[in-house]
Amino acid sequence: MKKLISIALSSVLLISCSSNDYGELVGVQDRPNWYPAQPYGMVYIPQGSYNMGNSDQDVPYSLISPTKTVSVPSFWMDQTEITNNEYRQFIHWVRDSILRFRLGEDGLVEGYELIEAANKEDQTFFDEYVSLNYPDSMQRHINWEPMLEWRTENYPSAEYTEIIEGLYLPPEEQFMGSRMIDSRQLNYAFFWINKQKAARKSNRVMFDHNDSDQDGERFSYRDYIKDNKEISDRSSFFEGGVINIYPDTLCWIHDFTYSYNDPMHDKYFWHPAFDEYPVVGLSWYQARAFCNWRTKYRNDYLRNSGYFTEQEFRLPTEAEWEYAARGRKELTTYPWGGPYALNSSGCYLGNFKPLRGNLVADGAFYPVKATAYAPNEYDLYNMAGNVAEWTNTAFDAASFYYVSDISPNFEYNANPSDDPTITRKVIRGGSWKDVAYYMQVSTRDYEYADTAKSYVGFRTVQSFMGRDLADF
Repeated sequence: MKKLISIALSSVLLISCSSNDYGELVGVQDRPNWYPAQPYGMVYIPQGSYNMGNSDQDVPYSLISPTKTVSVPSFWMDQTEITNNEYRQFIHWVRDSILRFRLGEDGLVEGYELIEAANKEDQTFFDEYVSLNYPDSMQRHINWEPMLEWRTENYPSAEYTEIIEGLYLPPEEQFMGSRMIDSRQLNYAFFWINKQKAARKSNRVMFDHNDSDQDGERFSYRDYIKDNKEISDRSSFFEGGVINIYPDTLCWIHDFTYSYNDPMHDKYFWHPAFDEYPVVGLSWYQARAFCNWRTKYRNDYLRNSGYFTEQEFRLPTEAEWEYAARGRKELTTYPWGGPYALNSSGCYLGNFKPLRGNLVADGAFYPVKATAYAPNEYDLYNMAGNVAEWTNTAFDAASFYYVSDISPNFEYNANPSDDPTITRKVIRGGSWKDVAYYMQVSTRDYEYADTAKSYVGFRTVQSFMGRDLADF
């Protein structure tokens, strides 16, 4: 009997040593701490509620911006519009990734070979599993370690020369012998999850715990989800595309008839004089691709450094944009709070088209630096004027009447076969070529998603993880 008691006591001690929760619900222990880091170049916009839409007379009597009380959660927002130099970082990354892939694709250039799981020297069991079970596209990765040589006199080999010169315009297309990267090759392939499609109740996973249909599977998806696949699965909601990312510099010419803007076409995007000016000439799809790349670029770094990944960068919803533009001010016409486009000293407060077309009355002509003019109370620059800005919201004249009051947004990703009006996206803020009405925080406008204009740019946002920054 004493022996049995001794064994029982030993078991209790072993159990108590293996767990310190005493059988209570205490959650998973030893979870790492996390504190929000301010994304570079962004400002914090706290959660809040406001009256979205007209706070003054509806001048054109369009009835597309009725007053509606809405609430938005906290988020980060770019302090300025994305600049030429910031967007150029995206272009250089795409350019470099294309070159590195071509250099390593066939292993012809020593030192630039693609990284393959099957060729690792010290293979782990996981590497072996990957090499046997993963598709080729998931086994091969670009090698970002070796430096790229762009100076022609330092090309390391004939094979390297042939591959890198393939990125440039062919001799017959070089104007006066000027070597230039062939922008037609700067194509970005990217992927995303169609969450709207996945969220439909009819598209949810169907469990078959007892395998009643004897197919060996414990869950399945409805057959109509599949897209040229043998079996419908989670990848049915993965979508992707390839898009050329170079700005349409010719927009400076085709946007205005009987007007001379050739110098802006020639120099605006690439010359250092315009590095800190807002990038223009981008379609909505190109702006979305930039957001996708920025998310990947940031999260790849965090993942490789052992940190938590962050929320995606994206275009702001129309409600988020207007809330941020108002800058804590209710019933205001402009981001600076007043009902006029001038201050008490008679100085214009934004870059637009004053009076009867006197573009230079506000001190500018074309777009100006992204930090020109005073910011609003959220420290955001040029939420009125300079360049109009793409939002994530699809344009519908009646959307204010039916969208939710909880972080409202109307999102529709048009198919190529859809009517062109379905591709319209909301733009906000007005631009250097617009009259003051379009600078008002409640004014709605639109452009077609596949068009690129010399007066439309964008800025990005990132949803805040948590309730408020003050909680950390």
